[in-house]
Amino acid sequence: MADDPSGRGPAPATAAAVRSLIDALSALEVRLRKGERALPDETSLLEGYRWMFTVLQVGLQAQVWADPSRPRFVDIVGPYQKWGGDNADAFYQYAPIDPTRTYRVWGRTGDAAYFSLTVYGGPNDGRYSERIVGSINDRDLAVGEDGTVEFIISPEEHVATPWVKLEPDAVCAITRDYLNDPRTGRRMDWHIECLDPDPDGWQLTDVELARRFTAATTWFEEQAAMAPVTLADPNTVAEPYPVPAQTFGWAAGDAAYAMGSFALADDEALVIRGRSPECAFWNCCLWNELLHTFNYDYSPTSGPVTINGAQIAYEEDGSWTIVVAARDPGMGNWVSSQGHDHGLIWFRWFLPDATPDRPTTEVVKLADL
Repeated sequence: MADDPSGRGPAPATAAAVRSLIDALSALEVRLRKGERALPDETSLLEGYRWMFTVLQVGLQAQVWADPSRPRFVDIVGPYQKWGGDNADAFYQYAPIDPTRTYRVWGRTGDAAYFSLTVYGGPNDGRYSERIVGSINDRDLAVGEDGTVEFIISPEEHVATPWVKLEPDAVCAITRDYLNDPRTGRRMDWHIECLDPDPDGWQLTDVELARRFTAATTWFEEQAAMAPVTLADPNTVAEPYPVPAQTFGWAAGDAAYAMGSFALADDEALVIRGRSPECAFWNCCLWNELLHTFNYDYSPTSGPVTINGAQIAYEEDGSWTIVVAARDPGMGNWVSSQGHDHGLIWFRWFLPDATPDRPTTEVVKLADL
């Protein structure tokens, strides 16, 4: 093929969009190493390098490859996809949505203690979602004798089956399934089908692919701007906030949350005491400043980096005590800092009967426990 005398090539818009994405990736790599927001130590920086490519991977899945006319659920969180507040107990999947189309969703429940699907609303340009359009969870659905559930997502009402209404700004659906024992439990098996697909949707154009790569760049830059996160008052847990009427991004619409942080010497521990309301599921996770969990694949040897309501040992009055420390204090309910001298603490309670009380915290010497 002869060279294009203009120097633009056969796909100029996409070429320019891809170069912009590469520039954004390069700029984040520099920021992780240098300047006011540089990561503070080698461990943080090594985790940062993996995190930046995870964010890129999710952006490419959600913005470049996703096809709302032929959607698939794809994993966006897991042991090798750590970002945005992941945790060891959950599987999250993503599918794109066209608000003018009708979708059939079905799945097999497995061992999920809680599962849901949430539809999020725009904008449709790579920026994080601004609101929840609609949601459905295991309390709303009848499970068949074979362990399956089924429902419709559409702009028009369906009376013969459970239904999630689409609004004009709907852009995606996120599934969540939480397991009390994710290492051995069976995860949900989710499927989605567009019932009125575009027959010509396979035809890709330079303009359309450029739009998708531009959206991926927007996604990447917005996610990068959120991290690293630091809290001014370490070794505390903030007042839990209730199940929200509105959410930002892809947060759940039926959970209460609480955030804290720790900063500990090697011979110190953070003792957290609290009580959980009746709920479908709750857990406590340790994150780094990039909002991803420590490496729970190594929990059998390095200690657990998360703990949930089915794993914890309760006091006689129903309260609990969690200990964050570098080494096992030998008193149960240990959550390992796994070589980190600082990090974030995140609690979540799904479908709680009430907003949880604020947990109390105390820094003590490990030898004193």
